[in-house]
Amino acid sequence: MRVCGMRSGVSFELSPDDRRRLDAIVRDRNAPQKHVWRAEIVLQSADGLGTAEIMRRTGKSKTCVWRWQERFAAEGVDGLLRDKTRPPGTPPLAAEAVERVVALTLADPPAEATHWTGAMMAKAAGVSVSSVQRIWRAHGLEPHRVRRFKLSNDKQFTEKLRDVVGLYVDPPAHAVVLSLDEKSQIQALDRTQPGLPIKKGRAGTMTHDYKRNGTTTLFAALNILDGTVIGRNMQRHRHQEFIRFLNAIEAEVPAGKVVHVILDNYAAHKHPKVRRWLDRHPRWTFHFTPTSCSWLNAVEGFFAKLAKRRLKRGVFRSVYDLQAAINRFVKEHNDQPKPFVWKADPDRIIAAVRRGHQTLDSIHYDRRARERWPDERVAERSGAADRPIG
Repeated sequence: MRVCGMRSGVSFELSPDDRRRLDAIVRDRNAPQKHVWRAEIVLQSADGLGTAEIMRRTGKSKTCVWRWQERFAAEGVDGLLRDKTRPPGTPPLAAEAVERVVALTLADPPAEATHWTGAMMAKAAGVSVSSVQRIWRAHGLEPHRVRRFKLSNDKQFTEKLRDVVGLYVDPPAHAVVLSLDEKSQIQALDRTQPGLPIKKGRAGTMTHDYKRNGTTTLFAALNILDGTVIGRNMQRHRHQEFIRFLNAIEAEVPAGKVVHVILDNYAAHKHPKVRRWLDRHPRWTFHFTPTSCSWLNAVEGFFAKLAKRRLKRGVFRSVYDLQAAINRFVKEHNDQPKPFVWKADPDRIIAAVRRGHQTLDSIHYDRRARERWPDERVAERSGAADRPIG
């Protein structure tokens, strides 16, 4: 390869091997288009065409034609097939800056803030907000989010957990397993102004304020085996209403079936009159979840679906409208029920709860130590002040 001429009329003398490779690139239907027009620029230059004519044939600018002529002159055909990486506009942050952002994020924020924001961190660390966000993403840090939890303090946590999960994964033969609870204080909310429906380019609208038109309580029992729900709306959720609901279930469950009920530790579930009702119905057995373990009660999933799909955006002008809507939702659910399937490993749950208690115990110990430590320093200082010098 030999380059001849000035900038205005560059020409190449191609070796047979270079011309063969360039022709193959132009003819290859699978070659990237950028490789094709680069090869055409060099071939047309080798054929003696001027820059203006090459620009007209390839549709490229003058500086583009010159760039790939120079690239071929410097690196040959291989240079046409490789894109040079451009240096970033902003140099990467130093490792010390990244470590500082991470360390500050894991520490308490300044003043009265409860958590770090991108702007606060950028000011404290002396970097840009976008750099802070990149560092947070790279290290899996999300200071704006918080996960809520509640550890059970039930001394029989393990036994109750295994009992309930056992009913889910291996229910007794010739028995009905029900997950039972009540969703209390469901409000019949009406909006102060009518909202607008969704349309292209705009979400549906709903006023932020509302009118309260009363409340209702939904008692629900989820059949673990077939996924159907028995539901009743009642005005209150005392032991009297709970017994009425038990009677309703008793009337619907076929005779001869043993009934196992999973429920939480609400006081109405353990009322003396409820216990007497159980004594009169020997086929019934209550299985209480551990305290603070509502997630273990399968019917909570149905309540969540009801709230999300029907109640959250619902408009109810009376308690009657609210109860009618809930009844329709229960009916639609029962038209296409799905059996409840438990997937979590109870051993992993037990291990996680133990780790949680160990972590909380260590935090409480450190907090008590910090609370005692300033007093000890004050005592040391006061003792030192009382001691004579010399």
